[in-house]
Amino acid sequence: MTLISSISGIRGTIGGKPGEGLTPNDIIDYTAAFGSWILKNGRNNIIIVGRDGRISGPAVSDLVVSTLLLTGLDVLDIGLTTTPTVEMAVPAENAGGGIIITASHNARQWNALKLLNNKGEFISENDGRSINEIKENRDYTYAELDKIGKCQQKDYLEYHIEKIMQLPLVNANAIRDRDMKIVVDGINSSGGTAVPKLLRKLGVKEIVEINCHPDGKFAHNPEPLPENLYILASEVKQRKADLGIAVDPDVDRLAFVMEDGEFYGEEYSLVTVADYVLQQQKGNTVSNLSSTLALRDITEKYGCEHFAAAVGEVNVVQLMKEKEAVIGGEGNGGIIYPDLHYGRDALVGIALFLTSLALSGKSISQLRTHFPNYFISKNKVELRKNDNLDQILEEIREKYKNYPMINIDGVKIFFDKDWVHLRKSNTESIIRIYAESKSQTTSENLAKKIISDIKALL
Repeated sequence: MTLISSISGIRGTIGGKPGEGLTPNDIIDYTAAFGSWILKNGRNNIIIVGRDGRISGPAVSDLVVSTLLLTGLDVLDIGLTTTPTVEMAVPAENAGGGIIITASHNARQWNALKLLNNKGEFISENDGRSINEIKENRDYTYAELDKIGKCQQKDYLEYHIEKIMQLPLVNANAIRDRDMKIVVDGINSSGGTAVPKLLRKLGVKEIVEINCHPDGKFAHNPEPLPENLYILASEVKQRKADLGIAVDPDVDRLAFVMEDGEFYGEEYSLVTVADYVLQQQKGNTVSNLSSTLALRDITEKYGCEHFAAAVGEVNVVQLMKEKEAVIGGEGNGGIIYPDLHYGRDALVGIALFLTSLALSGKSISQLRTHFPNYFISKNKVELRKNDNLDQILEEIREKYKNYPMINIDGVKIFFDKDWVHLRKSNTESIIRIYAESKSQTTSENLAKKIISDIKALL
């Protein structure tokens, strides 16, 4: 069993003993601490709660909602939905915050509570520390009988989709006229409902749905990577579709499959959308340190500036605000479009991507050739309980001290025009090792070299 507590929430595998897995005790403790923090900070006493399609979702949601009510907060339960939908519902309802019940790309036995502030954005590091302190000290009380909160239910997906349709850069007429056939892999979660609904609004008439029944019985590993999308790729080819769309269980990551069944590249979801946005709306861009340099190249092509943030949505959003970025996100297929809201959102990514594709008059594979070609090798090394990550990183820094490097999030080392980034995952007990080059062989060899260095230190 695994339980990971971080500044942004709590994540773990369902079952086991309290403190070792994600149990009712842990869920109640953390929810009560968050509710107490909301009340102590003078925020509005309504909380938005939503969940993805995981099997454990309804039970966890019931615990979360009941705990918030007994803490003295009102709850708007928007049910089975997407992470970006909850993010948009918080400011729309002038709520004090939100809780999203999802373990994102993790396997079916995992679940998590993701915490939002009153702007519908992930809580800051300082806020996370405050909530953890309340939890550790059990510095919370429950409400007396007459002050127990009230719960209402509402579906917010239509609102989210309608706001996307109203964006000036979304051209539903162009998408409708292109008359595309699209295959959707909803990974048996929220995307199975949300993505087809959005596509129908955009005027897509032929939608082939696979794994779209949101029962939480994931048909494959839920991370939208090539090795997990072979069924989608096969369906796209067999049905002679124009493209395939894959999302993760909470619909904040986006990946495409081309008409020939080849993977478009999750890094290029953001790159493509950014290219379209920058054609219409000049401005800076932001991605994280583990994302492709292709976004920098595209940004500079339009005479604008690109900035790199530490990994994590909250870090990217903070830098986007500082640099007044018009588009940003993370290379894992997370697209953040501030004109809608400051959060990774696969639905707005789909609308902007399809608009760009429709207006280009090209096939998706032809569109892909328009962008600089980089290759990223994405790897991970499992950490044991007693492994000292800080010491490992320090020894790697020392070994490569003669090379340029960035140390704000793990360590990123530059080898001429190539780079390697290694850091501890925010969501799993692993070290992630990403390497990028314009040569696939070089990127893979760079990653293998660093992995060998790490394993020698374990």
